[in-house]
Amino acid sequence: MSVGASLDQQWARIRGRLKDEVGEIAYRSWLQPLSFAGIRGGEVRIVVPTRFMRDWVLTHYADRIRNLWAGENPDVLSIDVVVASANAPSMLMPDESGGEAPHDSGPGDGPAADGPVPPAPAPRAAALGQSASYGAASYGATSYIGSSYSAGPPSFASDESPTAVASVLEDRTDISAPLDPRFTFENFVVGKPNELAHAAARRVADATSVTFNPLFLYGGVGLGKTHLMHAIAWQIRRNDPNRKVIYLSAEKFMYQFIRALRFKDTMAFKQQFRSVDVLMIDDVQFISGKDSTQEEFFHTFNALVDQNRQVIISADKSPSDLEGMEERLRSRLGWGLVADIHPTTYELRLGILQAKADALNAAIPLKVLEFLAHKITSNVRELEGALNRIVAHAELVGRAISLESTQEVLHDLLRANDRRVTIDEIQKRVAEHFNIRVADMHSARRARAVARPRQVAMYLAKQLTARSLPEIGRKFGGRDHTTVMHAVKKVEELRTTDPAFAEDVELLRRMLES
Repeated sequence: MSVGASLDQQWARIRGRLKDEVGEIAYRSWLQPLSFAGIRGGEVRIVVPTRFMRDWVLTHYADRIRNLWAGENPDVLSIDVVVASANAPSMLMPDESGGEAPHDSGPGDGPAADGPVPPAPAPRAAALGQSASYGAASYGATSYIGSSYSAGPPSFASDESPTAVASVLEDRTDISAPLDPRFTFENFVVGKPNELAHAAARRVADATSVTFNPLFLYGGVGLGKTHLMHAIAWQIRRNDPNRKVIYLSAEKFMYQFIRALRFKDTMAFKQQFRSVDVLMIDDVQFISGKDSTQEEFFHTFNALVDQNRQVIISADKSPSDLEGMEERLRSRLGWGLVADIHPTTYELRLGILQAKADALNAAIPLKVLEFLAHKITSNVRELEGALNRIVAHAELVGRAISLESTQEVLHDLLRANDRRVTIDEIQKRVAEHFNIRVADMHSARRARAVARPRQVAMYLAKQLTARSLPEIGRKFGGRDHTTVMHAVKKVEELRTTDPAFAEDVELLRRMLES
């Protein structure tokens, strides 16, 4: 066995011990980028990508690495950690035998011949773009690629697919959880409930200058917020690969901030987040009630806006409705364009199912798609999951997709979505919408301000419940079933002649069904 091979094996064993001791996340963030450059005079040289990482390794891991080396090789007396230089032809040191020590640290785990591999980020967030002025700074969930050890930004043709982009990015940055290549503008089905949010997202993604700052997208679970966020990031990356984009969840932002506080390294944290061109934070409601994180996010937000950098936020509620959020932060979040995504309509759900079926290249009867669009109204994610289940069942079992097989396969999901709306719930929601008392639903008052909402509530009770007309009448102060019939007929007439009234009724129906 050669000296080089022996040293290589020693380094591989040391790396394995370090990984076991510090855990996967810390290892990937701080120790995986290390490369063994050689040994001379009892001193081991370790190469790191950046000065920041060198200081961190010297402070937190150097003693342990030296002890492990001494255990493997009694001749090792000290550790020298150096920063890789883009101008130096080689970082290799002559070993004790007069040759050069191996630069590789093991198959698939060490640096390439032209420089160290940047640290791999943790799942969920991906930092896109290049920076000529920064090396690699990693906090576990985001990473930058610096010119000190990369050959420059990858070049993408404007018509390259997100899958191809993801592949290149994965090769260049070892990203473990890239942006979802399915979530593009091309795959986003547009309808009335989401047309404003979609148009705003396209405008921001294609703009060469900041238009709305911030762009705030909000809506319920599974309605397309994350899809639009990913689509924006893909489009920006396709239009200009040199722009630095960070997309991550508010939870990851908080995690990185806490980590920076713990290791007394907030300056690097600030530098990382305030030097981007586009900052995208998903599910910002997560930091509600977390005062320190809100404080840091507030200052980061202001710094980026002051530099005319784009900020894009998503949440489940509008800025003014975010409970546990500081008033000044709610005010800042509402500065730009606030675009909401409404619950899906039947037409939009059907369009999404048809697009998804085409993407799966599955022959699904129209009546099955219509059935799903009627029955599963909660969110798009659940709708797509149902479609995947029936397609998978058909392929695995070899049985044609039919309405009967769909009901059989999705019996649990259909039962969960068969929500029973109560008349009491209808009365309460209608009273709130028209700003009257619930007691007015049962009263004998006949003023139009009371009678019209009461008729709407009767109409919705007829549409959304299985109660008979006499039962509905009894719930409205003991009224006769003919009164309910008159109310239903009146509301149907007004819906055809009064667009504003029709919109009110449709909104109430959606809210009650969601």
